[in-house]
Amino acid sequence: MPSSLLKPFCWLLLPLASAALAGCGATTQAETTKAEAPPTLPITQLTARDTILTHDYVADIQAVQNVEIRARLEGFLEQIYVDEGQAVRKGQPLFRINDTEYKSRLSRAKAALSSAEAAARVARLELERVKLLTDKNIISKTELEVAQAKYHAAQADIQQARSTAANAALMLSYTLVRAPFDGVINRIPLKMGSVIEDGTLLTTVSDIDEVFAYFNVSEAEYLEYVKKSKRDSARSTNVAHLLLADGSIYPVKGKVETVESQFQANTGSIAFRARFDNPQQLLRHGASGKVRLSNTVEDAVLVPQKSVFEIQDKNYVFMVDKQGRVKQHAFQPQTRLSDFYVVKTGLQPGDNIVYEGVQDLRDGAIIKPQPVAMDDLIEEAR
Repeated sequence: MPSSLLKPFCWLLLPLASAALAGCGATTQAETTKAEAPPTLPITQLTARDTILTHDYVADIQAVQNVEIRARLEGFLEQIYVDEGQAVRKGQPLFRINDTEYKSRLSRAKAALSSAEAAARVARLELERVKLLTDKNIISKTELEVAQAKYHAAQADIQQARSTAANAALMLSYTLVRAPFDGVINRIPLKMGSVIEDGTLLTTVSDIDEVFAYFNVSEAEYLEYVKKSKRDSARSTNVAHLLLADGSIYPVKGKVETVESQFQANTGSIAFRARFDNPQQLLRHGASGKVRLSNTVEDAVLVPQKSVFEIQDKNYVFMVDKQGRVKQHAFQPQTRLSDFYVVKTGLQPGDNIVYEGVQDLRDGAIIKPQPVAMDDLIEEAR
């Protein structure tokens, strides 16, 4: 097509191209403006408040008394008077071991005692006779000494026979096994007719009216507990709660009674013992749970967990100034409480920090703050 024919069309294309370029420029400028707009993020102001801190420790629950009942002689298990899980009273018969042999031993021992007593009477009469003859100088004093020695030997035989009879009676009493205290019978591994030996385990009896809960704490927590107890002995820092295996809280409060005298070398922890009443006998020997200890920290500063991020094992938050500029700031937590950290050092009441969205922020960035009250966050976490 001749160039003379294109000129009119060129005048038409120029306005269209200008309009297109103007449209592209406007779009680019809008996108730039949008990208430069600061993000809106929630911030909260730190406050100080009295806070109850709780610590949970895995616990081993044991009966106050849990005694193995073992046979103290050989024989056949003749009778079982109780069943597994049965409550028993002190002195109640539990088992009987065949006692025929032991009754026979006792009878022989009693007969030997009677014989020894009779021999002693004969020796005493002989001593009196010899003494009378000696006084009349009929026989020598040597005969008197011999008679006295025989009498003393007869007396010793009586003592030996009595000891044998008492031992036979004691062995016979062992054939009837009784409960040593009020408690609950555990598993009975043997059946009637079983052959048993001296020391054979018959069952165990547990007194579960009260239970012990043993748990281990770290050295740092132990020192904190001791210092708190000495500093504020009026408060019940030794009160303990028990969390059962299903997560429920045992309704009866316990008390921390004792602490062991040494730390375990392999774990660096030390064992505590708490006592809990067990009126309904819900707790059993060998059960598991968690002991919860609590203490009050005055004027504690709480930091929401969502506000915290870690870099090289250090904890940081983004503090916000009046211009909305964020600054990365390190702090040291004392402990963790539910969805919050308790501040040890690094942050103060009145500091403003970014509550949520810290993963997308960079140090020095500008944000549009949206204040959120700390009280609302705490209430929401409950």
